[in-house]
Amino acid sequence: MTIARNKTRTASPVRASSSHSPRGRFANLDDDKLRGGYYTSEKVAAWLCDWAIQSTEDVVLEPSCGDGAFLEAATRRFRALGATPTKIARLLTGVEIIPAEAQSAIDRLRPELGKAAEKVVHNSDFFAWWQESDQPAFDAIIGNPPFIRYQSFPEPHRTRAMAIMGDQGLTPNRLTNIWVPFVVAATASLKRGGRLALVLPAEILQVTYAAQLRSFLADHFARIDVIACNELFFENAEQEVVLLLADGALASASEKNECRVTLTAAKTVSDITKKKPAHLLKHAEPKTIRHDSEKWLKYFLDNRQITFMRALREADIASPLSAHASIDVGVVTGKNEFFVLSADQVLALGLEGYTTPLVSRSAHLKGGRLGKADWKSLAAAGDRVHLLNISRVQAAGKLSAKLRRYIDEGEQKQFHQGYKCSIRKPWYLVPSVWVPDGFAFRQIYDFPRMVLNTADATSTDTIHRLRSLGAKPERIIANTYTWLTAASAEIEGRSYGGGVLELEPTEAERLLMPARLNGAMPLTEVDQLIRAGRLEAVLEENARVILRDHMGLSATDCALLKGVWTMMRDRRHSRRRGAGKAAQDNNP
Repeated sequence: MTIARNKTRTASPVRASSSHSPRGRFANLDDDKLRGGYYTSEKVAAWLCDWAIQSTEDVVLEPSCGDGAFLEAATRRFRALGATPTKIARLLTGVEIIPAEAQSAIDRLRPELGKAAEKVVHNSDFFAWWQESDQPAFDAIIGNPPFIRYQSFPEPHRTRAMAIMGDQGLTPNRLTNIWVPFVVAATASLKRGGRLALVLPAEILQVTYAAQLRSFLADHFARIDVIACNELFFENAEQEVVLLLADGALASASEKNECRVTLTAAKTVSDITKKKPAHLLKHAEPKTIRHDSEKWLKYFLDNRQITFMRALREADIASPLSAHASIDVGVVTGKNEFFVLSADQVLALGLEGYTTPLVSRSAHLKGGRLGKADWKSLAAAGDRVHLLNISRVQAAGKLSAKLRRYIDEGEQKQFHQGYKCSIRKPWYLVPSVWVPDGFAFRQIYDFPRMVLNTADATSTDTIHRLRSLGAKPERIIANTYTWLTAASAEIEGRSYGGGVLELEPTEAERLLMPARLNGAMPLTEVDQLIRAGRLEAVLEENARVILRDHMGLSATDCALLKGVWTMMRDRRHSRRRGAGKAAQDNNP
């Protein structure tokens, strides 16, 4: 199933391929992104089918079959087990919404199944087909559902999908991607003891909108194995994906169940497909899961590391950042081209008196503090560090002729018709312009840096704003430069294919730090060392001062924290695909 959508970096669906040529699969990258045309390799499809289909009596569904790559792999698996073409056609069902793709799937199956191939593929919206079919009906479900944002998921398909989620006890929202209801409906389609073998976005491990799904899966299966790969499964797609193997479907979620969850990380796709699934998973360490608050990203750690991080979160010596400070998004202008200006632009346009100092890129933050001299240097270098900030008092009076002319020019370019601007009255008044005590990086390459703000500057939404809840801001920020905060960032944030870690405000507020701000390397020294490229020296000293002397952790505990951080960070970095410079700009 492929539905046209807007092109975005992180919402690229991944699909099964019709081409035997890698060049053919990615001949037109822009078109692929637009229609969700990133394709699963035949080896991965075959590997999943070999695990999912265990006998010639298994009834199998592919709910978004595209042009039939998974159906073809399933057919070959059935043939290897001894099933006849006639029987395979009775056991196998594929659903595809696009007629041309459905026909391609039929044509692909004809060499093996002949005319019976027409009975396998149903040209339909999966969710409409699901509602009209008897469920549960399948022993195994295979495939790679599309990954499309809620807003780009057209009606009436979206309403059907969300209704199915509601019927299964979940509460979807406007962040829910299409792959989530696909997984929910697929799970509800399984007979007792059934299996899911799916290619899914790695978001299942880490994003908030998938939290309900993680609990749903753990309640419905006896065992779940997740296989991740440091090498991206899809070379030209930035979307990181995982393989989900869920076994032992229960008759109902009310059954008493302790789900066995494992996460296996391989270096390359070949390291996965060259081994039998049972052999690959033989030594996978089962994890004790917690539905209430934990992301599955944590389960890349071993049980000793997981137990230690859980104990720290529950101990009175540590607390979340939210105990000391709040984190909020930066200013959302709606049109940075209009509102974010350089000093030369301010002067040439005659906008003096209508701007506020600003940082608009993480690269503007070089150390552990931003002073007025730092901001002036940025302005002198031509950086766009002025925010057009017209107050309501100014707007109520008579605006200068030059400002009025600039606003008119913006309207001629239709800036006022953009969504964020159009909902403001008047459109050129930017809301929530306040000066924070500090800044917190939203996108992180290496370390989740916090920066003291003594420049009276604000930030755009590329950088979060920190506000103290009472303690001196410099003490709060100084106490975040530890392996404790770094390790928790890797667990609380979410990473993408380019190797960058992203923290939303609620995730940043969950970062661990000392409960009592009893000591730390002075922030002036922290600032100097970071500017000199010596972050590690800061962390080593704070391990002694904060972690050991004030929190009472042992040298072994400190080494464990450092190991959690570096292991998770290095895993992110290993998935970079030439995006290093852009990522490092976020952590100079």
